[in-house]
Amino acid sequence: MKKYLSVCLIMMLAVELVAASAWAAVTDEVKQTVDQVVATVSDSNLKKPENEAKRRAALKSSISRIFDYGEMAKRSLGVHWKARSSSEQKEFVNLFATLLENSYAGKIESYENEKIVYGKELVDGDYAEVRSKVVTAKRDEYSLDYRLLKEGNRWMVYDVVIEGVSLVSNYRSQFNKIIVNQGYGQLVKKLRAKSEEIAAP
Repeated sequence: MKKYLSVCLIMMLAVELVAASAWAAVTDEVKQTVDQVVATVSDSNLKKPENEAKRRAALKSSISRIFDYGEMAKRSLGVHWKARSSSEQKEFVNLFATLLENSYAGKIESYENEKIVYGKELVDGDYAEVRSKVVTAKRDEYSLDYRLLKEGNRWMVYDVVIEGVSLVSNYRSQFNKIIVNQGYGQLVKKLRAKSEEIAAP
């Protein structure tokens, strides 16, 4: 009986360790990218105006390692995705990636030593959510949660939730309104214009 209990205990511990390892891997994926981004925007040399292009390139490189632009673009277009041809889908993903990269880079460049605290992590099969909060120098806090999808051996972000508001849902609502009222072609034009506007010095 004691031997049986020992075997059960070992098996339970093994399962717990594997689960803990899987969960830690998800947060580690997010934390590694966030650390790289913070290091880039905190670099005094890269902060110089003449190094703006180099700084932006470094930020985009870090972001693209964990953001699944294809999945985010598909979810953001919602019911209109299937109506697009493969070439239209490819173009939309590229436009969406540029918009997201530039928007994210533009916001993160205002970073001023805020503290990032990682909280609860949820894993459900191939889906996971990493919860975190950003604490400002004035002790103000806001939640920043990452939703991820497992692709092969990696976890990739398909949505970001800021203060309870889903980035993908927000884009989907905006995109749907434009498509319904003005057509898909007008959405593409607006995305091109917005990307150029954000990317401009």
